[in-house]
Amino acid sequence: MLRRMLMALASLLLLGGLAPVAQAGGLTNLPPVAPVTTCASLARLDLSGATGAATTLSASEVSGGHAYCQVTGTIAPAINFEVRLPLTGWTQRFLQTGCGGLCGMLRIDAGKGEGCAPVTDGSIVLASTDMGHQGMDGAWGADTQKREDFAHRGVHVTTLAAKALIRAFYGQPQRFAYFSGCSDGGREALMEAQRYPQDFDGIAAGAPALNFTVQNSFHHGWLAKVNTGADGKALLTWPDAEALHGAVLKACDGLDGLVDGQITDPRACHFNPATIQCPGAYQPGQCLTSAQVAAARLIYQGARTADGKALEVGPLQPGSELEWRAVFVPLDRNGPIGSEFMAMGTVNHLLFTPNPATPYSSATFPFTEAMYQREEPARVLYSADNADLSGFAGHGGKLILWHGWSDPHISPLNTIDYYERVGAKMGAAQRDGFIRMFLFPGMGHCSGGDGPSEFPLLAGLMAWVEGGEAPQVMVAQRAAQTHEGLPAGAPPKGMLPPRAAPLPPLGAGRGPDGDHDGDHGGPPPGLMPPQADLAPRSRPVFAYPQVARFDGKGSIDDASSFTAAAGVPIDGRAPWIGGTR
Repeated sequence: MLRRMLMALASLLLLGGLAPVAQAGGLTNLPPVAPVTTCASLARLDLSGATGAATTLSASEVSGGHAYCQVTGTIAPAINFEVRLPLTGWTQRFLQTGCGGLCGMLRIDAGKGEGCAPVTDGSIVLASTDMGHQGMDGAWGADTQKREDFAHRGVHVTTLAAKALIRAFYGQPQRFAYFSGCSDGGREALMEAQRYPQDFDGIAAGAPALNFTVQNSFHHGWLAKVNTGADGKALLTWPDAEALHGAVLKACDGLDGLVDGQITDPRACHFNPATIQCPGAYQPGQCLTSAQVAAARLIYQGARTADGKALEVGPLQPGSELEWRAVFVPLDRNGPIGSEFMAMGTVNHLLFTPNPATPYSSATFPFTEAMYQREEPARVLYSADNADLSGFAGHGGKLILWHGWSDPHISPLNTIDYYERVGAKMGAAQRDGFIRMFLFPGMGHCSGGDGPSEFPLLAGLMAWVEGGEAPQVMVAQRAAQTHEGLPAGAPPKGMLPPRAAPLPPLGAGRGPDGDHDGDHGGPPPGLMPPQADLAPRSRPVFAYPQVARFDGKGSIDDASSFTAAAGVPIDGRAPWIGGTR
């Protein structure tokens, strides 16, 4: 009798019949579940019913610190995916990770997982996908099916495949499902919340390329156009970006009451590049020519039509200048302008049907309202800008938005505008019941930059979903860096192998090996200019709209010296050409 009662109790727990038991860290105390079949048997499964398309599989055990069953497969026509299922100790959780840039590669990246036991101890199922094509260029855009697979289908059907494999391997479904991605991975995260709200319980969307078509045409195209001189060479180069950054900090670093090398909210900074125009001869790294001042003004202004209408949600922010390098500011005038490749690769291969007979360049691309309207079908397909998240909220889902203020690829104003539009659509009270947003001063694209950029994202997300405690603060860390901008102990840049790959499209960021989310971002090793030494720093970043304020005691590099304060009262809705949707 006692045995039957215990079995019934266990069944109720697995089926959600009893309230979950919280454990340390806010996670539900879920008993580990063992496989009910062999890893090899998974290769014989027919997942076509689950994915809605022919699916081929292979499976093998991977030994090591956290042994798992590795299942790789292809969902017709060409969506490659991988799922890693722990051989022991699975705690009934599933995490799918996003893919950056234009994807085209298969890589599982559970970034910002520090302090998240299921990730660090290998007790969680992991999955990811290449989103239906291989390679970083946009040649696959000639195939309409591949466009759809990249836009949204690839991530969704991978989720369906992973969940089917979990049920088959462990004899039960996952208790909690999560998704995390940055850059295009952030777009994928929002696409899941918007189009497939039942797929995940918790979603983290970092620096989301949610306005995909605008980012990959008007935004990067504008940056390339305005920083190209009449001779076809760059106007602003790395020394000029350094000079601009120094002038911005001189003007705005102290606006938050603390001079610390970073700007808490750059929207309060109103910087005039003419303040460092050369009074005489041009001096690289010291002052700007009149042409360079004009270029800087246009960069801070953002893409506009000839009659002044904004063609993007918002421009890059003051304080981001050091992150411009190798994006649209080369090391010297003969270097390539990366934004040209990022924008025109998408414009000429992904946005129109058919593709332009004569390829555009940033010099010939029309920055007009008519071109914005021409991109509308592509926007509907690719962009994750739907502010109606009622389905996800109704499912009980939780969403964390996060962005770096110094992001050179995607202005954080995009994320702020989306957050505000969700509030306008659903009501601020309902939005605040399932969304939190964190903005990181000095942080670049997905990671890096002058400010602290590593924080316990996944731990906060899981604690919210499972324990019901919404995260109010993320304590971010900046590791010590050498004079070349590398983490202490890393090999010098000149000792790293060169990359032969072309410049990537939107989404290039940095992770443990110089990349983030598989973007293959950043300049080739050896081409990065030196940086000043940066001390280790920890800072609290509070949920928007609150900001961190120094309490006047202790070290400015210690998070415990800061408290929460009200942020700058600025309307986050953007007055741009697409703002009436």
